[in-house]
Amino acid sequence: MRRCFVCAADMLAPSERHLTYPDGHRRLFPLACASCGVLLERGADASRCRAQLAEALAGSIFASDPDAPYGLDLYTLRIAATRLGRGIRPLDAEGHAALRNPHDEHAARADLFALEACEERPVSLGLLCRPSEVDAVLASLPTQASWTDDIAILLDADITPPCAVAVAGFPAGAVRVVARPLAGDFAAQRNALQALARHAWMVQLDADETLDPATGRLLPALAALAEAGAVRSIGLARFNRVDGVLSDVYPDVQYRLNRSDVRYAGRVHERPQLAGGWPESFISLHGGIEHRLSRAHVAARSRRYEALDPGRGRPEEEDALLLPYRD
Repeated sequence: MRRCFVCAADMLAPSERHLTYPDGHRRLFPLACASCGVLLERGADASRCRAQLAEALAGSIFASDPDAPYGLDLYTLRIAATRLGRGIRPLDAEGHAALRNPHDEHAARADLFALEACEERPVSLGLLCRPSEVDAVLASLPTQASWTDDIAILLDADITPPCAVAVAGFPAGAVRVVARPLAGDFAAQRNALQALARHAWMVQLDADETLDPATGRLLPALAALAEAGAVRSIGLARFNRVDGVLSDVYPDVQYRLNRSDVRYAGRVHERPQLAGGWPESFISLHGGIEHRLSRAHVAARSRRYEALDPGRGRPEEEDALLLPYRD
């Protein structure tokens, strides 16, 4: 198994973690995914693990199987459940504490429910683009009217105040276009976009990224799930397609669904700043961001980023992005 059977990250590594089951049995696992945290036995078969976990997630209660070739704590279970559009509720105070202090030693137990049937929190959509891209961005918006009623578009241009734009499917004033110069600081631009949100949560996209409406429709439920667990940031997988070919850089998690008061840091490869660290975030696997790239853009991107922020441009990522996806 090269990639994690839960989140598909190529981040399986030796582990000394263990889980304790309700009967008191303590079990060591030799492998763990450094992304989602699932634990594995050596030689575990990905397809069998995936099928077994899907069956366990289909009911109303999840109880860890002490004989399964994998193990999950509650934090990892929350991630795994999102792949099937499901959420979790801890069964007791110990479970609530486990979500706030991953990865603890207790094997996961929780109530399960369908995200599409749970409470929701409204989510704003924010988009970053250049003036030359704004018409295409506006043309793409009607498909998102099924899950958001607030859209802010921030242009990389001289400062202009917000201007309402009429878009089919949205009420008057719901879509606004505003401008400020990027000035080589991606975090500052994202923070300016965060400040334009009218709701307590915002998901951000770039002009060369798209979000399937089916993925978008679960974001309000994910925001409610996050609030129940004191989470302020949710990562989404990103499918990098270079000249139409899926890159091996996957899932390339991007923390783009955030509380609107969360701020980013880093002139390039910016990330949300969380006072409580990564436990205030989790990954959702229910869908992902489609990212369209050309080989020419990939070749120029790392050098541009390195010039903007020396030492953080990730020049090594250029070769990885040009490799086709493989399991």
